[in-house]
Amino acid sequence: MSLNRRDFMKLGLGACLLPAVGCSRAEAMVSETMYVFGTLVGVDVLSRNTVAARAAIAEVSHAFTRQNRDWHAWKPGALGDLNRALAAGRTHEVDPSLLPLLHEVRELARASGGLFNPAIGRLVGLWGFHHDEMPVGAAPHATAVAELVAAAPSMEDLRFDGHRVGSRNPQVQIDLGGHAKGVALNQALDRLAALGYGNALVNLGGNLAVSGTRGGRPWRIGVRHPQGGRSDLRHSQNGGAIASVEVSGPMAVVTSGTYERYRQDGDRRYPHIIDPRSGQPATHVVSATVLHPDAARADVAATALVVAGSESWPEIARGLGVSEVMIVDEAGRVQLTPGMAAKIQFVEQPASVKTVALA
Repeated sequence: MSLNRRDFMKLGLGACLLPAVGCSRAEAMVSETMYVFGTLVGVDVLSRNTVAARAAIAEVSHAFTRQNRDWHAWKPGALGDLNRALAAGRTHEVDPSLLPLLHEVRELARASGGLFNPAIGRLVGLWGFHHDEMPVGAAPHATAVAELVAAAPSMEDLRFDGHRVGSRNPQVQIDLGGHAKGVALNQALDRLAALGYGNALVNLGGNLAVSGTRGGRPWRIGVRHPQGGRSDLRHSQNGGAIASVEVSGPMAVVTSGTYERYRQDGDRRYPHIIDPRSGQPATHVVSATVLHPDAARADVAATALVVAGSESWPEIARGLGVSEVMIVDEAGRVQLTPGMAAKIQFVEQPASVKTVALA
């Protein structure tokens, strides 16, 4: 089924909220935009009290700022402190807000077969992807990459003793990219619900999570076309969207792609998602979109599926327990799970669409 192109607005990295009708006359959409996590963040809530709603959104904004500080791999904060201790061969007493994330990402790394590996922070840094601005210039020397791959840093190298964390492998450096934003989405919706706002949407750089409905109707979310870069959106007839889905919460719509963040070396681009098996950027899948009630799991799965590639991703999806997936490969071919196929609405029917059963 195709959508009217006029319905689409500009997209962020992965998805956006699309226009809809049906909000109660007693409620209004209260929206705020902020810049955090190195990206634009939007929060929308349905409320009868605009002033109170803006105060609730401000609480969420403050939490985002704190999370960005504490969960950043190299900036001063809780995770940065841990990484410096691990680099020095010391154990470190971890902030209580960070410790559950470390346990969670270790379990998710196992479930992904190691394709999601937060312990490869040194590799991420070697490629220059620890900064908000993307690097330029030649790829790092192959020898340096090979040495880090051979060291095989893993979340299994971490040692937990209560709140103290150490590592048996000095090459372990934790990077929570591919997980932290999902956690932030979950916590934002939880906080809004606790404050009485059970119908809300949070858009963190194109990764979205919703609670409840939009005035009794599903939230309508556009999924960005991976073959349209940011500079192309203003000229795109379809606003840059490949498709849309309608969801009610709790539900996250998370997209990981190789098309937005990359290292530029002349005409060559090196995507920011690193395959821990080779130490090289993942290239065969350009976009993975995952729907799941848990935004953190969806975030991890989308990253791992890009790394898995266009043939192996179903096995990784099964391991991570996600069943609503859309994959777009480098040739523009689309693969869908049956669950996603039942929800997706394409702007234009892709030249190649294949439904892939996970069972």
